[in-house]
This record gives sequence, C-alpha cells and structure tokens, in this order.
Amino acid sequence: MDVLNLGRFSDPPILILASLAGGPKHGYAITVDIEAFAGVRLGPGTLYGAIARLEVQGLIEALPAEERRRPYRLTATGVVFLREQLANLGTFASLGLRRLASI
Repeated sequence: MDVLNLGRFSDPPILILASLAGGPKHGYAITVDIEAFAGVRLGPGTLYGAIARLEVQGLIEALPAEERRRPYRLTATGVVFLREQLANLGTFASLGLRRLASI
C-alpha cells in the first residue's frame, strides 16, 4: 500500500516562536533550527513575513544587528502565548492518541 504524503503539518509562527524559545536567533539560524527540530524548511518569504507579523503582534522583538544579521527574541507576551499554544496542541494530541487507541 502506498502511503499518501500529506507533508508536514506546520504553522510558521508557532515554529518560529518555538525556535526562539531556545534563545535569540537571526533569520537563517531560525530556519536551520526549525528544520532540525521539525523537519520543515521555511522559505525566506514565509519566514520574514511571519517574523514581521509576530513583531507587530508584540510576540517577538528585534535586537540590535550583529554583523548584518538581526537577531530576534521572544517577548514576555510571546512566552505566554507560546505556552498557551503548546498546551492546546498537547491537549489536541492527547485526545487524538486516545481516540486512535480505541481503533
């Protein structure tokens, strides 16, 4: 039987926030980190579009540039938001696993 490839389920803003939970990073470092922990490669347009939205929402902030690279970090609001989102994902995953166990 061939397995249908639906791709990875990903939400760029959550992936970026999860990456920054490990500490401040610039765009390329975020991309490399996300690919390592999630197996998802964000293109530059997706990455920087999501970063811009996260900044406007006050979930991340830019730090002073370092050698032409601008690092970003989570804000206190971003930490609270990410915790809430990950808790919701954990609840969703637990429910799905319980339902699968009955099949």
